[in-house]
Amino acid sequence: MRKSHPLRRAVLVGAATVSGIVLLLSLKPTTDPASASASGLPPAAQAPQGGSGAQKTGTQNITGDVVRTPYGSVQVRLTVSDGRIVEAAAVQAPQGGTSGQKTQLAVPRLNQAAVAAQSADIDTVSGATYTSNGYKQSLQSALDKMKASGGPSGSSDSGAAQARTVTGKAVQTPYGPVQVRITVSGGKITKAEAVQAPQGGTSGQKTQLAVPRLNQAAVAAGSADIDAVSGATYTSNGYRQSLQSALDQAGG
Repeated sequence: MRKSHPLRRAVLVGAATVSGIVLLLSLKPTTDPASASASGLPPAAQAPQGGSGAQKTGTQNITGDVVRTPYGSVQVRLTVSDGRIVEAAAVQAPQGGTSGQKTQLAVPRLNQAAVAAQSADIDTVSGATYTSNGYKQSLQSALDKMKASGGPSGSSDSGAAQARTVTGKAVQTPYGPVQVRITVSGGKITKAEAVQAPQGGTSGQKTQLAVPRLNQAAVAAGSADIDAVSGATYTSNGYRQSLQSALDQAGG
């Protein structure tokens, strides 16, 4: 057979081609650069991070009533999250001169106390009695609004769910009006407070003496059949009349 036979040539060319292809395949990298580039960061690094922010419930601001004092108005605003006070601030407080100095001294302490206590049962700041009392009254009204809007989250107490706040009529006395607000739950008075009472001078001193005792007596008695505080007869009588009107509104 001649070496230049066409069939032999075709066989040799075909074998060379196959060998070349096998060689190229053996040199190809095992990882495709394009695929590696497209994969980028691991999926865990690309996923959006939720964390506590994703699960956080909404917060709300609740502003209490404006309370008048002999030196100016006091009004408290609460920031509430998950049924708890997370911040307290006085949006109104006495300003100017000595009143402003007392405000700067008292309000930060009252704010901290409100958050710590989660209630209006906080101490009066010495030297700023009127501002402190006004703050506590406005704070309580904000807390009442918070309860009315749903109360602390996770509460399963049916009595707490039925709690409501009722304000009695304002009763005029020779030294100023008296008005009582009560919180009623399960047919009982759970809290009582004077949202108005005589202020200034001797009248204010008698109010500070009498009102806390009257509040305690109202809760203890569950009625307006409470004793007058000695030395504060007018305030006591006005308190009892306003308390009775609140009880009438609450259904006895």
